Amino acid sequence: MSQRKTTPQPRPDARTYSIGELARELDVTTRTIRFYEDMGLLTPRRRGQTRVYSPADRVRLKLILRGKRLGFSLAESRELIELYSPGSDNNRGQLQALMDKIHEKRAQLTQQLHDIEVMQLELDEAEQRCLDTLQRITDNN
Repeated sequence: MSQRKTTPQPRPDARTYSIGELARELDVTTRTIRFYEDMGLLTPRRRGQTRVYSPADRVRLKLILRGKRLGFSLAESRELIELYSPGSDNNRGQLQALMDKIHEKRAQLTQQLHDIEVMQLELDEAEQRCLDTLQRITDNN
């Protein structure tokens, strides 16, 4: 006997959210939320023309926004979110993947910081050469 997977239906008493409620609560625009829907990161149910967001949609949106603040691309956020499975014992895998992404991001930022410091030194040297040349021109006049 094969078992068919079914999409869990929200409990009738489960809290739902409108797009406006989520936008206000998380301080984003409704357009931003619709963008994440278009990217397949959020999949609210529909009640006529109205989007109905579940608590899981709210958590996903919070994770997307946190990823954005941490500098993760949408693809990286999607990868981490897809590891999230409420009620499963996969938190360890998700946390390890997040730690790996954090280490990658930190290494990238460290390299960028080094590159900026090198560029600042080069700008300082170019500025000093300009000042020296301007001083020579002024002294010769």
